[in-house]
Amino acid sequence: MTLLDFSSDTAAPAHPSVLQGIHAINVDNEPSYGADSATQTLRGKVKDIFETNEVFVWPTYSGSSANSIALSLFCPPTGSILCHEEAHIQNDERGAPEFFSGGGKLSLLSGANAKIDETELLESIKKINRSFVHETPPHVLSLTNLTERGTLYELDTISHYSSFAKNAGLTVHLDGARLANALVTLKASPADVTWKSGVDVLTLGFTKNGAIGCELIVLFGNSCNKSDELLARAKRSGHMPAKLRYISAQANTMLTNNLWLDLARLANQRAKDLSIELCKVQDISLACPVQGNEVFAKMPHETAKQLWKNGVKFYRWLDGSYRFVCSWATTNEAIDGFAELLHKVCK
Repeated sequence: MTLLDFSSDTAAPAHPSVLQGIHAINVDNEPSYGADSATQTLRGKVKDIFETNEVFVWPTYSGSSANSIALSLFCPPTGSILCHEEAHIQNDERGAPEFFSGGGKLSLLSGANAKIDETELLESIKKINRSFVHETPPHVLSLTNLTERGTLYELDTISHYSSFAKNAGLTVHLDGARLANALVTLKASPADVTWKSGVDVLTLGFTKNGAIGCELIVLFGNSCNKSDELLARAKRSGHMPAKLRYISAQANTMLTNNLWLDLARLANQRAKDLSIELCKVQDISLACPVQGNEVFAKMPHETAKQLWKNGVKFYRWLDGSYRFVCSWATTNEAIDGFAELLHKVCK
């Protein structure tokens, strides 16, 4: 039976090349705590891929640690972080950004399809008064690409929002857990979507894209001055593993010959195929545009129950829609099998 699991891209297996990459470095002794050859190689790759020497990278195992350490570098305990009300750092991190920053607050903004509304952003920035003791002034603007609805911030929007933030003295953070999926759709370079558009710090994810557990904290430009502080916070919080080379090896494999983009392209295409099948049913429609590897669909709850009953894995979302996630490992057979079952259920 074909596996009809659209629960999450974190449920997918690691790509075989990642396992081979780990095996290849599992030979001799190597220096500990990031002084190994794999981590040094990774730093060179990141410089090349992001087209800049003004960059510092630190690998971590989880997106929660990557986001939280990155944000703690720029948000003091008395400050706040502007983000969308559906952002991963708000709804899925169990207060980790607040914990790592020692008490920094998340200031939530709304906007359609999990993208911050421009008017709300400008109003929030306009209200900043650091001399007013009763406020918790923002220090960081955090964007997510892909968003929690699988939608995109276009290049001009990232640049536009970054300029607002910079003019107000804010650092710009980009949560790129699914950045590869965004890059494929945008047909843009990693540099274009990040530092060239005003991003100061990036959390770059590979776990959802085919790695076992691998995320990068990437500092750009003047933010590299925070590299020593990053290392101190990583060590203090238990995110400086002795054998860091095994995390770096995953990133090296994913970045070699654009594997990360090829796998994202596969996942995005499967999501498009899935959305087409869903939209063939009269009572089903898309809740938001499909711009990456996630599909959010509106359907009768009875239809969802029947799909669950027949072994299809997917989640109901906060607004009542249903989320289906494809990965590099989602097959054509899985899409065909889902389509067959869907039409059988909806007869």
